[in-house]
Amino acid sequence: MIYNKPAISIDDQISLLQDRGLEFESIQIAKKYLAHISYYRLAGYWWPMYEDKVNHNFKPNSKFKDVVALYNFDHKLRMLLFDVIEKIEISFRTKLIYHLSIELDPWWFADSENFSDEADHKKTLASIKREINRSKDQFIRAHKEDYHEDTRLPPAWKTLEVASLGSLSRLYGNLKGNIRSKKNIARELGAVNQTYLPSWLHSISQIRNICAHHGRLWNKNLPTTVKLLPKPKRAWIKQVPEANEFKHLYVHMCVMKYLLNIIDPTNSFGAKLNCLMKEYQRNVDPNALGFKENWVKEELWRTKKSSFEVFTKVKVALCDFWNK
Repeated sequence: MIYNKPAISIDDQISLLQDRGLEFESIQIAKKYLAHISYYRLAGYWWPMYEDKVNHNFKPNSKFKDVVALYNFDHKLRMLLFDVIEKIEISFRTKLIYHLSIELDPWWFADSENFSDEADHKKTLASIKREINRSKDQFIRAHKEDYHEDTRLPPAWKTLEVASLGSLSRLYGNLKGNIRSKKNIARELGAVNQTYLPSWLHSISQIRNICAHHGRLWNKNLPTTVKLLPKPKRAWIKQVPEANEFKHLYVHMCVMKYLLNIIDPTNSFGAKLNCLMKEYQRNVDPNALGFKENWVKEELWRTKKSSFEVFTKVKVALCDFWNK
């Protein structure tokens, strides 16, 4: 089959959606949205509104304003997670650079002897080299100028500062098990041993990439899974999702919160997430993200006392008031 559908104007896009049953309160406002957010980007948010997913006919009372609300919710969720992931990434990056450089040497990441899968290490190292070549950071430029006779990559504390979280995750996961730092890093991040942390990092890396490319998180089946600790030593959840629920975002956010509680014990992730869910409670089905009932009461999601506590309580109260 050959694709032969022509491009259509914004006016025709709106007419098509109307013919299929989507309701618009203001055509002018809809035009402004479609002029800045593409038809197919928004399509991911109106897809569940279809009654007939073959002919793309909408359920009764499907409204464009609800599509926009879901889009805005998803945007705010990405921004919240991006902030959380940044803290986790920086902490992990710091520990990886420090522990391995002290135990081995400053160029441990380039030595295939430190890794179990030589082919995978070669692929990861090639990716890191591309990242170094693309880097515009002054400290990388200065290193190349000052040590131009040294054909090696800069040492770990320079090279791995510009490496992607995906590259760092693959380096860590591929480290040989007899390297002490692999277990020490896992313990410091609450993962007990190196069995679990690689899957957490892989999950977070993929979600980070979705956030960085403005992809949809709401109602999305994630392509990765996570290994959960059978007996976590720190606060965790009582209502643990089943394996078939790992495609949803909630369990992955639980892993992020578990790590963040170690890195930043007085973090406000739970309060901010709760406020966001309350702000869009009329539009967002928690089940589409895999949330468990009363998730906010789980010990994992409770915010420890801090100077931020009063602010977050007031903000959640305001969210409740606005949504009454």
